[in-house]
Amino acid sequence: MTQRSLLVRALWFVFVGWWVTPIVVNTAWLLNITVILLPIGIKLINLVPTVLTLAEPRSISEPESARGQRSLAVRAIYFVLVGWWLSLLWANVASFLAITIVGLPIAIWMLNRLPYVTSLYRFHG
Repeated sequence: MTQRSLLVRALWFVFVGWWVTPIVVNTAWLLNITVILLPIGIKLINLVPTVLTLAEPRSISEPESARGQRSLAVRAIYFVLVGWWLSLLWANVASFLAITIVGLPIAIWMLNRLPYVTSLYRFHG
């Protein structure tokens, strides 16, 4: 996949990404506290970098993207012990920083790493 132009991604962020991302993050977190809707919540968190700036992830089926991913068992244990609560804190701090001019670069960096903070999923954008 090819990335959209910087102009398109910047316009998306200014008009949509900055306010939709906290909604997606908090919706995902609410889904994550249920057993039945957990897969949907994780999928939403993995899409946060795309929602924020239209960053295109590489498919997990691509060999270079699959390399470096931890096993599903390790990721599941991490999520249960740490990821579910740390991701909520991480995402909301990042969302707050995103509405400030000074904190914007840090917020984008943080939100692009949210899939990893949540479940050790490496987002290759």
